[in-house]
Amino acid sequence: MDGIINLYKPPGITSHTAVAKVRRILQMKKVGHTGTLDPDAQGVLPICLGKGTKVSGMLTDTDKAYRAVIRFGVTTDTQDMSGTVLTQCTPSVSQEALLGILPQFTGEIKQIPPMYSAVKIGGQKLYELARQGTEVERQPRTITIFDLQLVDFSGDHATLDVSCSKGTYIRTLCHDIGQALGCGAAMEHLTRTRSGMFRLEDSVTLETLEQKPSLYIIPVDKLFAKYPAYQVGAKQERLVVNGVSVYAAKAKTGQTYRIYNESGTFLCLSTGVELDGKQCLKLTKAFY
Repeated sequence: MDGIINLYKPPGITSHTAVAKVRRILQMKKVGHTGTLDPDAQGVLPICLGKGTKVSGMLTDTDKAYRAVIRFGVTTDTQDMSGTVLTQCTPSVSQEALLGILPQFTGEIKQIPPMYSAVKIGGQKLYELARQGTEVERQPRTITIFDLQLVDFSGDHATLDVSCSKGTYIRTLCHDIGQALGCGAAMEHLTRTRSGMFRLEDSVTLETLEQKPSLYIIPVDKLFAKYPAYQVGAKQERLVVNGVSVYAAKAKTGQTYRIYNESGTFLCLSTGVELDGKQCLKLTKAFY
């Protein structure tokens, strides 16, 4: 079983636990996720299987989308409501004030990773230091908020839809919005609605997956549907699987192709190049 499962991770379990459950359901060892979701968060968690693990890095690097609920008037050491409360007040926030500051959190912005995160400093994860009561200086990182929309507002709570680049901490975004408003804020709820091409409405629960897992395995080549397909013969296949560039008269220089053998098995991604005056296919990423 090679491919990807668009899993819905429920709240209350870690991403590692979700992977372990999928591993048990499928009875296979080579299983991995493509970007951690906090235990309290829910939503899209793409799971790679078998040869599908070769694309895990690509999927981790994709843009994400979230729906977040912010609670105003409180700050915590984790920047969400699972942590220890540091400050608390009765917030006085208007919808107009919130809408007024959202543009400053849109586009390319700087964000300081929270202490309760897996970022490593000096070879140690920040959350390990945080649990020891140690706080260290963190350098701000550049992230991109592509879109930030207010969905609902009720005075002490707001719901936001966020589309962002990899590496964005939604907890920190909520915290920083609270700081800008002068009342403090923490993330109360988080749902990942999209990870790359994988969307919440197409995700599958662990319970449904257990009934008939093969129905929900997305073939690896579906991730690359935007690239044209190219079929090679038996002789070329042997060269391709050994990383040797092969002659391909119809290949266009600079174009990436999905390469299949005569039986329709997806072999790799290759890019059209010109070698010694001839059009060839050069291996980009192997999946055989």
